[in-house]
Amino acid sequence: MADHQTKIHPVLDIEAPSSARTLVPEGSVRSEKGDPAILHQPQIQENIPLMHSKPPKNKSCCCKFLCWTISLILILLIILGATAAILYVVFQPKIPQYSVDNLRISDLRLNFDLSLYAKFNLRITADNPNKKIGIYYEKGSHLSVWYKSTDLCQGTLPKFYQGHQNKTVLNVALTGQAQYGSTLLAALQEEAQTGRIPLDLKIDVPVSIKLGKLKMRKVRVLGSCMLIVDSLSTNSLISIKARTCKFRLKL
Repeated sequence: MADHQTKIHPVLDIEAPSSARTLVPEGSVRSEKGDPAILHQPQIQENIPLMHSKPPKNKSCCCKFLCWTISLILILLIILGATAAILYVVFQPKIPQYSVDNLRISDLRLNFDLSLYAKFNLRITADNPNKKIGIYYEKGSHLSVWYKSTDLCQGTLPKFYQGHQNKTVLNVALTGQAQYGSTLLAALQEEAQTGRIPLDLKIDVPVSIKLGKLKMRKVRVLGSCMLIVDSLSTNSLISIKARTCKFRLKL
């Protein structure tokens, strides 16, 4: 009777501790001693680029510079505003005033080229109403007399210093030539028949303000005086029937 060989397969003890259990994956190769040899699969490494974060130094520097600049500008504006307010309270500045006392026409005639030659003499009173401010009248002033849109004659004010609360009388000569003299003279003569001739005196005067012993920068006094005269007779005093003057400072 043939002997039957029985193959005994080891049974895994599931109650044994995990350290005592060894799982042999299918397809493992055993060593010569019978121990299972575990196949090590090659590990695949991926080259992932490293991102190095740098602090935004340029942006932070720009922000700091901008903040410092704005703060400095605000501080300067506050200082200038406070200084201007103190000066205004202490000196109480007022715009100088000018008035045309009389007007005399020395010459008004047609030239050979049919341009109109005019020479006016004005007596102007400059009034400085300030108690603590002196006025230096500088070079570069310009005065002109206009009839509607035509510049008849021009002149300048002398250079001088005007003290506190002072009124100075100035005699100013203005001369000039205007084109289309025959047409212009006819229009003036027609206005003279009504006894109301409109003339516009424009004033542009550079002045320097003196606060105590301190001489400030130049400003300009701009003004306009609308005059209504009765005639344009030469070498005679002309009556000024109405006058309206406006003045302002240009920094």
